[in-house]
Parts: sequence; structure tokens; C-alpha cells
Amino acid sequence: MNTERLKLILKAEEGLRLTVYDDSVGVPTIGHGRNLQDPGISEAEADLLFENDLAGAIARASKLFVGFAELSDVRQEVLVNMAFNLGGRLARFTNTREAVELKDFDRAADEILDSKAARQLPSRYERLSEAMRGDAWT
Repeated sequence: MNTERLKLILKAEEGLRLTVYDDSVGVPTIGHGRNLQDPGISEAEADLLFENDLAGAIARASKLFVGFAELSDVRQEVLVNMAFNLGGRLARFTNTREAVELKDFDRAADEILDSKAARQLPSRYERLSEAMRGDAWT
């Protein structure tokens, strides 16, 4: 079997979609015809997606927050955690960004809690707020 030729044929047959779509029988699918119900994705694939998403979150947080590189590890981790969870919506946290840039971490912690995200995921955002305030994970 010529697997390189077969790959080309299958890619042409399946096409490429980088967002989830329903295939011809309504099954959620992505990529080159990957059925997301059966088999789903492997742990290795999930880890690869996670690593890519984490790299994006680090880039997003470091771009949004002036002085990001000078923050403590914990405070960087808080902001990356938020970027991972919120994606581009982190840019809407203008009061948090201002407080971090002024190194007013108590205010930044308060601003983290004063958000829709904190109301949707209270335990997570309480931990993030506490870590921002105290510069430590508890």
C-alpha cells in the first residue's frame, strides 16, 4: 500500500475544516473527517491540543499585560489561567489590567472577582483572586 498516496486521496475526499461541523449524518467532526464521537480523541491528542492552547494563552496574557515578564510566577500563572479560560475575552478586563500594571494587586484581585466569569466559575475565580492578592497558590 502506498500510504502517502492514500493520505493525499483521503485528504482530498474529506477536505479540511478547522472548526467542528456536523458531517453528512449529523456527527460532530473536525479536521480531515475526524469523528468526535467515535473514536473521539486520544489522550495524546488532547495533550497536544492543551499544549497549543497553553502557548496561545501565554502569548495572549503577555501581550495584554504591560510588564507581564516582571510579574512573579504566581501572578503570571493567574493571568495565563484567565487567558486560557477566557480566550480573547480577557481583553475586556480593563480594570484588572490597569490594576496589574499599577502593581495594585489587591485591586486586581477584587476586579477578578467582579466579573461575569467569576459568577460563572466562582471556585476557580476565587482561587485566582486569592493567588493574585497573596502571590501564592493555596
